Amino acid sequence: MKKRIIFLDRDGTLIKEPPEDYQVDSLEKLSLLPGVIRSLYELQQQMDVVWVMITNQDGLGTESFPEETFWPAHNKMMELFEQEGITFDEVIIDRTFAHENKPTRKPETGLVTHYMTGDYDLGNSWVVGDRWSDIKLAQNLGAKGILIGKSLDPQDESGVALQNVVQLQTDSWDEIATFLLSQNTDERVGKVHRKTYETDIHVRVSLDEKGTSSISTDVGFFDHMLEQVAKHAGITLDIQVKGDLHIDPHHTIEDTALALGQAFKQALGDKRGIQRYGFFMLPMDEALAQVALDFSGRPWLVWKGKIPREKVGAFPVEMTEHFFKSFCDTSGCTLNIQVEGTNAHHMIEATFKGFARAIKAAIAFMENKNEMPSTKGVL
Repeated sequence: MKKRIIFLDRDGTLIKEPPEDYQVDSLEKLSLLPGVIRSLYELQQQMDVVWVMITNQDGLGTESFPEETFWPAHNKMMELFEQEGITFDEVIIDRTFAHENKPTRKPETGLVTHYMTGDYDLGNSWVVGDRWSDIKLAQNLGAKGILIGKSLDPQDESGVALQNVVQLQTDSWDEIATFLLSQNTDERVGKVHRKTYETDIHVRVSLDEKGTSSISTDVGFFDHMLEQVAKHAGITLDIQVKGDLHIDPHHTIEDTALALGQAFKQALGDKRGIQRYGFFMLPMDEALAQVALDFSGRPWLVWKGKIPREKVGAFPVEMTEHFFKSFCDTSGCTLNIQVEGTNAHHMIEATFKGFARAIKAAIAFMENKNEMPSTKGVL
């Protein structure tokens, strides 16, 4: 699937632009726009896109804007963002003056040509900025624009020509976040990085991408079960886990379930338009698993079943129930599971496959994708 990009201007978009000289050339001049931290964090948690900061800094490195006055404030800004969990895939700075008309200066595309030739979906990408040059950049890229704080002058021919590029005009970062998340419904993706003293886990869930899953937990049977979830739910999973297996697999399995549930919660968003419920009865030789699932927002697990043996491979069978309990806790899912049989491998695998099939039914869309599957109006 092609990646989308959000290009962000800096001055006037992420930080306030000093009206006297338009240069943030000291720490005293550094001031973030209201709501930008909160909004960017929420967006980066829920949107699987490439984040690019692109800014014109007139004459940077010349007498009019010495390097030593620029970098302390810029680096402090980047530090503030990073401390709040906000990162950028690339920061692009053009140093030229407007009168030079260089192809690298916004709204020209000289510094972003690598995004025009790669595997990117520019038609569903965004440029967010406070100047018409930002909106013109969006037009030149074939992307969409969000304009911060400027009014459109109907007498300005360049403005009129760009009017169709602007999808939102606002002074509020909260409105920008709400709008972009509302445009994110076609790509249901959740990404979680969970790191503790016991495990380091990266999980990516795509509910609609029909790609190749990549799963590595270093617990062979557990990998096999997660592969069943991806296959039979019709989703793509990327799960990479490093855990304290020198102790035992408990933390690896538990924390993977917690991260997976959190990623599902992100991918489902406000759950608008989904079926919400899924239930499946799945046989596997002598074993029979019955799974009923509700993405209700209320974590609950009912487990009925006694699995013989202590381990299947390196997988402790007692962790089967605990996996589903942990998934419920972070996904806000209600699960009712009953399993019977005599072969531990079959019983566990039937349960994971039944779980996957219930997920597939629950995440499917209703005919009306804008309908909330609850009389409460919210889940």
